Amino acid sequence: MHSLTIRFALALTLGTTSYATVQAQVTPPTAPADTTKKYENPGGVPSAVKQPLLKSKLFKAVAIPAVLITYGAITAQGDAGINHRERTFVQQQFRPVNTMIDNTVIFLPYLELGAVALAGVESRNDRINTLLIIAKGEAIMLASTFAVKYLAGETRPNGSDNLSFPSGHTAQAFLAASIVHTEFRDKSQWYGVGAYTIATSVAALRMINDKHWQSDVVAGAGFGILSAHLAYLTHRNRWGRKSIGRDIGMAPAYFGSGASGLTLSWHPSK
Repeated sequence: MHSLTIRFALALTLGTTSYATVQAQVTPPTAPADTTKKYENPGGVPSAVKQPLLKSKLFKAVAIPAVLITYGAITAQGDAGINHRERTFVQQQFRPVNTMIDNTVIFLPYLELGAVALAGVESRNDRINTLLIIAKGEAIMLASTFAVKYLAGETRPNGSDNLSFPSGHTAQAFLAASIVHTEFRDKSQWYGVGAYTIATSVAALRMINDKHWQSDVVAGAGFGILSAHLAYLTHRNRWGRKSIGRDIGMAPAYFGSGASGLTLSWHPSK
């Protein structure tokens, strides 16, 4: 009995050893790791997910201006169609006003921008970057509108020249309004509402003074908004997004002898 037990244990041990040997022979060797692409993304940062076209920044930037410009181009038929009807209505309801008002009101959104900044409301960008965006937007707007003016050759309602389409005054006003809206929309939407109201009044004045057709001012609004959006999209020099000259204050002051005024204080950031 004892001898039978020893034989059974020995057979079990030999069987287990043979099974392990077979398993070792059957298991395939592990393939070496592929290191040919290890330097393509050394930081291990996942690639950015491409946004759908309708949600991309470029689409959002050009959608509304494109609609306005397209509408203006389609309806730019001189004294015909909707232009004729709108001109007749405006002439029946309003009298021409001093054109100096047109030339002054177009810059009121920029005055609003400066006044809000002086009041201590923090804008989206620091002062230097805001000025750079304004300069870039102005360059885009002037180049695009005057190029289209000379290419279109649209005669003004009053027949003064052939630079009617699009309205440069309206483009200027809507450019400034768009910058005001972008800089302060995180603080309050009312800043943008005020600026766009001013810009719309400029468009109305240009029609009241018989300087532009309806198609001109609609397209001009599109060119102004598009110029502002392109200025922001192409602006990459953020200067580290440091606060440069944000600490600006304004307060009433009394200087004696009945003289009063305002004091301005500015503490530039280091």
